[in-house]
Amino acid sequence: MSVDVVVNEGDLAEMVEQVWVSYLDPEGINPLIPTGDEKQPSEVHSSVSITGSWTGHVVYASSIRAAKMAAAAFLAMEVEEVGAEDLSDVLGELANIVGGNVKAMLPAGCFLSLPQVVMAPDSATKYPAAERLSGLYGVWDGEPVSVSMWQSRDSNKEGESA
Repeated sequence: MSVDVVVNEGDLAEMVEQVWVSYLDPEGINPLIPTGDEKQPSEVHSSVSITGSWTGHVVYASSIRAAKMAAAAFLAMEVEEVGAEDLSDVLGELANIVGGNVKAMLPAGCFLSLPQVVMAPDSATKYPAAERLSGLYGVWDGEPVSVSMWQSRDSNKEGESA
């Protein structure tokens, strides 16, 4: 049975801000600017799943250009030097960092999966047994970036089926 989530949009925004200033924009030159546009396009998705007392997903999504910018900033490289493996490693790590922070705020008994990275448009990346709880949607140097939380539907509740 999944408990109600105790992480709200403000908590999520604070976690993302910490990641941003620690890894992606330590000089404060190019911040993530919230837009609130949850329908913004994305081409790359990295996610971690949380299971146990709470079940769901934490998803980092962006354009390919924003993903390359993130990998370059994280690895202290030029954007043109970023390869596919760099991109996958960094995006997985970003989802892992935010997911670990989310897990730390949840009740005991949660486990974090390894990250998954998918290079596909948002229309191809779905969480059919989950609903979006919260998200931070913004632009970074004009490119779409989002971090969202999805809670799995509890199939153990009376009157619901899997």
